[in-house]
Amino acid sequence: MTVKHLWLTDFRNHREIDLSLDPGVTVVVGTNGRGKTNLIEALAWLARGMSFRGAPTEALVRGGAERAFVRAEVETAGRAVLLEAELVASGRNRIQVNRQRVTRLRDLLGHFRTTVFGPDDLQLIKGGPGDRRGWIDDLLVDLHPGNHALRGDLDRILRQRNALLKQARGRSTPEVETTLDVWDTQLIEVGERLASARREILTSLVPEVKVLMGALTDGRSRMNMQVIDQWSSEGLATALATARPDDLRRGVTTVGPHRDEILFSLDDMPARTHASQGEQRSIVLALRLAGHRLVADRTGSEPVVLLDDVFSELDAGRCAALVGLLPSTQAVLTSAGVIPEGVEAGVVLHLDDLVPASVDRP
Repeated sequence: MTVKHLWLTDFRNHREIDLSLDPGVTVVVGTNGRGKTNLIEALAWLARGMSFRGAPTEALVRGGAERAFVRAEVETAGRAVLLEAELVASGRNRIQVNRQRVTRLRDLLGHFRTTVFGPDDLQLIKGGPGDRRGWIDDLLVDLHPGNHALRGDLDRILRQRNALLKQARGRSTPEVETTLDVWDTQLIEVGERLASARREILTSLVPEVKVLMGALTDGRSRMNMQVIDQWSSEGLATALATARPDDLRRGVTTVGPHRDEILFSLDDMPARTHASQGEQRSIVLALRLAGHRLVADRTGSEPVVLLDDVFSELDAGRCAALVGLLPSTQAVLTSAGVIPEGVEAGVVLHLDDLVPASVDRP
């Protein structure tokens, strides 16, 4: 899977961008504020239909413009695919695959996959449980686009159930109980499927993550990870029934896969509180690399690797280890300065020559 060409119009600070990418490594060099990360974000958007930085659509449209355009020519399994997105600051986005409009986001997914490494990846360790659930759910979608609908179904059911709980205002009536039974039936079916898929993926990742951590830390650290929940031992149906009085009182669904936690441990201690920042960076790199390898193995196609100024955050030893572990697939790497030692760039793009110093939005 490779990106041959990328075109941007009014995306973030880029008024017009027209780039040919190397099938190997493309390095984008530029001073801060020129929009290096924005190029990575545009490519990743075409893979997921959303910003990996969590930005709303209006933030992706250049100041003063009404819409932005992102287009890429991708080759996968010897087949050329043209991906196009019109991002509207106020309105509905328009997406096309090979000039054919797609009305559902799931129809975009799977045509192009990326593995993104970024400075904010430490949130996987330091952030809340939602960051870790988002990471594993994104992997599930990469493995099978249909999982996007599964995750969407869970969100929809929870919204409806929570709305009912709020409307009930702590009162249990026959009508409320009957409607809750309906939503609980759906939540049990969808929630247990999603939770099972998460556990299967996590179990599959553990051996590879351990090997990668050994390489990144010279074998000094032992890594493990597991799902922590409050319902699987008794089953979601029983847990929901037990929690219903509390749910009615609080007006929110208190148990289920939307509350699950993924615990990363290093040498049998929680990595979030006991690992050094360098160790936490190694864990994140191992997670991203292991996820990439799993997706490549199961889909038969290597995602494009996007590295956003990652090497500036690493010490020399971890830089060298990461370079040696990077998959032999297309990669786009951004840097504000020197190209990391060991990176053999096919193309070096100097963004300072392409983007004016005065920008509308960072």
